[in-house]
Amino acid sequence: MATPKKKTSKSRRDMRRSHDALTAASYMECPNCGELKRPHEVCPKCGQYNGKEVLKQKTAE
Repeated sequence: MATPKKKTSKSRRDMRRSHDALTAASYMECPNCGELKRPHEVCPKCGQYNGKEVLKQKTAE
């Protein structure tokens, strides 16, 4: 079984892990209704994508 010859220092270990942090989710404003939505996804409030109505919204009865 392979074992390391020397101990990896905390500095070297942390430098290796420097790119592993999670990034915050990005949001943008819907140009139609102004609600926040994820980029490149259909707006959950108005159902539009790229200026076209993709999903029919339920009407309140």
